[in-house]
Formats: sequence, C-alpha cells, structure tokens
Amino acid sequence: MLKLNIHNETARLRAVILGIANSNGGVPEVKDCYDPKSIQHVLSGTYPLEKDMIKEIDAVAEIFKKYNVKVYRPNVIENYNQIFSRDIAFVIEDKFIQANILPDREREYKAIYNVISQIDSDKIIVLPEECHVEGGDVMPWNDYIFVGTYSGKNYADFITARTNTHAIEAIKKLFPNKIVKSFELRKSNTNPKENALHLDCCFQPLGKDKAILHKNGFLVEEEYEWLVDFFGKKNIFEITKQEMYDMNSNVFSIAEDIVISEKNFLRLNTWLREQGFTVEEVQYAEIAKQEGLLRCSTLPLIRD
Repeated sequence: MLKLNIHNETARLRAVILGIANSNGGVPEVKDCYDPKSIQHVLSGTYPLEKDMIKEIDAVAEIFKKYNVKVYRPNVIENYNQIFSRDIAFVIEDKFIQANILPDREREYKAIYNVISQIDSDKIIVLPEECHVEGGDVMPWNDYIFVGTYSGKNYADFITARTNTHAIEAIKKLFPNKIVKSFELRKSNTNPKENALHLDCCFQPLGKDKAILHKNGFLVEEEYEWLVDFFGKKNIFEITKQEMYDMNSNVFSIAEDIVISEKNFLRLNTWLREQGFTVEEVQYAEIAKQEGLLRCSTLPLIRD
C-alpha cells in the first residue's frame, strides 16, 4: 500500500505522478480549449507538437530519477491530453482527494488507477458534487492550506474559474486542524495576461520561508498583502505580468533546497541560486503554451 504523506510544497519528494504527453491528440479546436493561452496558440498556429512535449516531460522524469524519486505515469488514453496530473487530484496529509474537474476530463482520473488501487480506500476522498476544485488551486503549507478561488456571481461564465466556495468549505471540514486561507483570483476567458488560471499561476512557496508572487493575479489587494506579510518582503520574488504569462511561479520543488525550473526563467533562476537553491533547469516552454508548467504536470504523493 502507498502511505501518502504531504504537508507542504517543499519537503523532500519521494513519490509523484508525472503527466504524460504521448498520444496527446493533436491541435484542439478553439471550442475545446479550456484556457485563453491555449486558444491564443491554436489561433496563431503555434500550438505545441506532441514530440516536443514528450521530450520536455521526459527531461523532468530524468531529474526525478537522479534524485531517486519514485515516478508513476498515467495509462495512455489514445488522442487525449494527460499532461496536467495536478488538475485531477491532490494529496493533503494522508488523504487522496479526487478533484471535481471539468466533466470531459473524468477519463484522466481513471487513467491513474494504477496508483489509486494502491491507496487505502478509506483515504480516498470524493467531494460532494457541488464542490468544484482543481489541484492547481490547493497548496498545503504546514499549518495552512492555501486555496485559490473565484466567488463572483458570474463564476459560471468563466471557463477559467475552477475552484468554488463549496470546495473551500468541504476542505475546511476535512482538515479541521488546518487554517484554510482562500484567495480570490483574477479571471479572464480571453486575455491570458489577465488570467490566473490557478493559484499556482501567481503564487508558490519555496524552501522554508520564501515565495514567488504576482500581485495582479489577486483580485483583492489585502489578500495579496497578507501573503507579503506572511513570507516577508525580503523573501518574495515578485514576477512581472510577462513572467506570470510565461508561468514563472509554476516551478516545482524536489526538496527545500532543490527546485526544477524552466531554463528561460533567467531572472528567477538567478535569484533562486542567490538564495542558495540548486536549480535543475529543463526546457518546458512548449508545455507552457497550454497555461501549465512544472507544478501543473506533477502530483506529489509522498514527501518526507
């Protein structure tokens, strides 16, 4: 049996589900895209090629191998996008929580049955139907669980609004000993530079006490300021609108001092090294065209 254990974003990683780009299904039609960045690349003829995405994701698998991380991969569904494993489920403490995602993506969850079958069934949580949530919006951080949301009355109008207030209430009930802190995110169906698809598109904790932040991703300035106070200004790397668009906040920690990052994130990677991090650089710019990067394509199962 798999003994799940996740208390934060940065403790030493031991087991993870890494998405897969094989048989990715080619270029989608605009009506089948779930976010404005994918739409932009479909329309401009720059949507990523399967062979390039396979190469990018395999480079991450190699880094996991280097650090002796046990890697699980989904079973391949023919002609289907299975890169973003973080969307379909997430782990907090020893609980595996199935994300109530867009209905079309139910098959993705079934494709990780090879992992789910190894988890104690009492630890698998299926949230009530009215709870919408995706793993990119949920960040365990020791005593806290940070959750990105959108609670506007026009929630249903946004294909980019993925986590609702029902889900936040359900997470509070599941983890009564944690402080669940929610953040209203800026949403746009049409402008990727004005859209924080998930919380990890504008914020991510690093190490023991550091964070990447993008102010404009937050709808409520006080909530952004709360994070600045929580981590301390000197510990925060503030990214620009362009860097948010390029997904600079969506790196992934193997340990408190080891981060996988995109090789073109020059300003971020320099800062990380100055802070004492080992930065494992990979090429991930093609996958990034779908508004997801390293955190989105990984689902951590066990950290020390």
